[in-house]
Amino acid sequence: MFGGGDKLSIPTDIASLKIMAHVYKKQDTDYVFEKTVESLVETVPYIDWVGIYMYDDLNHTLVAASCFSNDLRWECNGELKFPVKNAASTEIGMMIVRTKESIAFDVTDLSTLETIASAIAYDSQMN
Repeated sequence: MFGGGDKLSIPTDIASLKIMAHVYKKQDTDYVFEKTVESLVETVPYIDWVGIYMYDDLNHTLVAASCFSNDLRWECNGELKFPVKNAASTEIGMMIVRTKESIAFDVTDLSTLETIASAIAYDSQMN
């Protein structure tokens, strides 16, 4: 599942910096979600689709996606899911990242994407 080396995590780190700038400026939550999916797909060449789902009772709603009409569910070779948790550590959503590559993510990507999911959750509680 993991491949590459340290060079693969650089684009993810750059996307993270862009996303964190929006989070720490206390931008509107929907705006932060949109910029998160946009930054990850535009900056990280091996990320082909990103979606953020928020839970409402028993349902989940796709609130931001790099492409709403095609989630690549049947075309992707790799998928990572990161829980979006509130300040009480309750899971309130999920960030899903998909790639068409068979070996794309490294350990640093996982850590960075977990940090992003945590930051956008924090932001959703602040607005």
